Amino acid sequence: MKTIALALAATACLATPSLAQSAGDMTMGFGIGYVSPKSNNGILAGAQTEIDGNARPTFTFEYFVRDNIGIEVLAALPFKHDINLGGANIGSTKHLPPTVSVNYHFPTGGKVTPFVGVGVNYTTFFEDRSSLGDLKIENSWGLAAHVGADFAITETAALRMDLRYIDIASDVYLNGANIGRVKVNPVVVGASYIVKF
Repeated sequence: MKTIALALAATACLATPSLAQSAGDMTMGFGIGYVSPKSNNGILAGAQTEIDGNARPTFTFEYFVRDNIGIEVLAALPFKHDINLGGANIGSTKHLPPTVSVNYHFPTGGKVTPFVGVGVNYTTFFEDRSSLGDLKIENSWGLAAHVGADFAITETAALRMDLRYIDIASDVYLNGANIGRVKVNPVVVGASYIVKF
């Protein structure tokens, strides 16, 4: 009886769809990402700064240069953040954080394919607004880390859950004067639908 049960379990595992990653494969992902800035975002004009989180649709494209190794580009609709200075809301900003990563997908051969990645991020800030005057947040370059897993639905589709850490730190100017450096350094929580073609 145990032998039959083991055989059935093995057959079920073999029948489970997997999302294999081979050289030359490409995937596209459509989902949502929540940018959660770290607490304590620095001191601006002598006061503690806090930046709130925001969620927006995200898009990914990944090209596999070798089996299980892909170069991925992350894009998104603009994120908007309120800026609080000393506990009071003093303005807002929008940003786009395109990120290029090299991901390694562990070849488990099963339904769940975990991955890790490292990359570089360029964040551009725009529509900086403040009740205190002319606000300008400089654009930022930084490193990024990526971890997650794909849960195969079919041989060409999967649901992805992932986390990214992005190094975002920028000089801030008010009425032309440098008032400090803001450190956003967010964790980005993502969920998306991945299609391989």
